[in-house]
Amino acid sequence: MYLFDLTLPTPEENLALDEALLEANEAGELVGDVLRLWEPTGPLAVIGRASRIAEEANLPACAERGVPVFRRTSGGAAIVAGPGCLMYAVTLSLANREHLRAIDLCHQYVMEKMLAALSPYVEGVAFQGTCDLTWNNRKFSGNSLRVKRDHVLYHGTLLYDFPLELIADCLRHPPRTPDYREQRDHTQFVTNLPISREQLKAALIETWGADQPLTEWPQQRTADLVAERYATDEWNQMR
Repeated sequence: MYLFDLTLPTPEENLALDEALLEANEAGELVGDVLRLWEPTGPLAVIGRASRIAEEANLPACAERGVPVFRRTSGGAAIVAGPGCLMYAVTLSLANREHLRAIDLCHQYVMEKMLAALSPYVEGVAFQGTCDLTWNNRKFSGNSLRVKRDHVLYHGTLLYDFPLELIADCLRHPPRTPDYREQRDHTQFVTNLPISREQLKAALIETWGADQPLTEWPQQRTADLVAERYATDEWNQMR
């Protein structure tokens, strides 16, 4: 598996890059699975591909705090990220992994990998709901995926030193919640995992076996996706 540890200058570029890696895999321009790691340089909110922006993001609060709101290529509910939240993405070939076309099995596969990575560092980490990682029954990682014909993009958040009040300020109560949440508000539901960024990175790299640096990446695809989608109101505010 390739390792690609790169944070681009803007949120638009970073969100576009995840999709560009998937599209490059699909087009045969990039052959091999990829683990990408990055961390935003400033706060941002990101809603799912099919989400209604005003239902999930508190837009007045986001504007007041200077938190831009974007839409990603994968599904799922809204997240808030920024410094103190490590972002990860994996692109996986479906060749010899046909079972990953089933969404629940794909969630299970990746979540079990993540548990294997994190459990040696923090006792009590668990996989709950559809695709949440929790510690002491509080969520520190939200995840989502996009399945194409021959590859899947799976990406998510890992809170380790994040100002949790920003989540409560910038997000509304989600329209759909897992049973284990028990209607808790954001302040009672989310937490930081007590682990350093360096430990997080090392754990993911080792468990995924990402031992080959990715030196050539889809820069033009990323730029095109920024221009066509991620920097446009038509995409970010389409619902």
